Amino acid sequence: MNNKGLGKTRKVSIGEGSTPVVDNPPVPDAQSCAFSRSLTQQQLLLLDGAMGTQLFDRGLPPGDPPEMLNLVEPDIVRSVHNEYLSVGSDIILTNTFGGNRHRLALHALDDKVYEINDAAVRIAKQAALKFEALVAGSLGPLGALLVPLGPVSAEEALDAFKEQVDGLTAGTRNRDPNSSIDLLWVETMSSLDEAEIAVDACRQLSGLPVAVTMSFDTNRHTMMGVSPANAVKALLDVGASAVGVNCGNSLEDNEAAITQMREASPEAVLIVKSNAGIPEWQGAKLSYSATPALMADFTRRLQDLGVQLLGGCCGTTPEHIAAMGSAMGETA
Repeated sequence: MNNKGLGKTRKVSIGEGSTPVVDNPPVPDAQSCAFSRSLTQQQLLLLDGAMGTQLFDRGLPPGDPPEMLNLVEPDIVRSVHNEYLSVGSDIILTNTFGGNRHRLALHALDDKVYEINDAAVRIAKQAALKFEALVAGSLGPLGALLVPLGPVSAEEALDAFKEQVDGLTAGTRNRDPNSSIDLLWVETMSSLDEAEIAVDACRQLSGLPVAVTMSFDTNRHTMMGVSPANAVKALLDVGASAVGVNCGNSLEDNEAAITQMREASPEAVLIVKSNAGIPEWQGAKLSYSATPALMADFTRRLQDLGVQLLGGCCGTTPEHIAAMGSAMGETA
């Protein structure tokens, strides 16, 4: 786990008056339909679980960026993907949650945005092809607040998200079956404005479907005060194909949030990717309270609400995902 041999990435500027990055048509029609086709054929799709906590368990030092492993230890990242695929995940997310310039700058990696994201897609796709699974390109929050609460302007946010989307969709634009994604996945958002900007970036550079999840971890609202009902309506209006919740606090809070989303939008394709319960410190290690059996019960309740995309976030393991898959299979 070191920085040796890391080359320089190309600089991407996509702000007003700049030269567009994308030279080719956004996405082949067949690629853009893969997600919709899977939903039609299966009705319920099993997602993967945590990436970050799995990498820390495999030796990533605390404080190091998980995304760096895409370049220096790809086999470790691939092993996580393979474990989730082996227990039945239909969709896996790339190891790019913090793969934007603002987060990577904290580790002097902001000149490698394109390479990190492109490498992550190749790693995930190589694993997914063996299981005929889909790959979603993950985009997390920028890690800095937008103006007027923080230093990042809307234009700067759009530019940063576009830069990441450029790396995530390079293989898709080139119609390379070995390095293409099937959809883009904006996750763990607290700011509705930031989420909408991320969706805009995805739609400007790609014709792929966009899924969006927000974290309702503050009195069943996001940290920025967004309610589940307002979130689902706004995100569908800007073109999201699926909307839901991830991370959060308790399973009960996430269940309440997704219930509000369902009531506000009865026809929406909904996603739940919860943490494995509430985290607790046990000595120097963070532990999560929800067992695989509890996550399976949670899955059954979510199916009753018509949630179609189910997986896990922080603290979930292949064992949790296997249990959730078994619960989904009971009504298949």
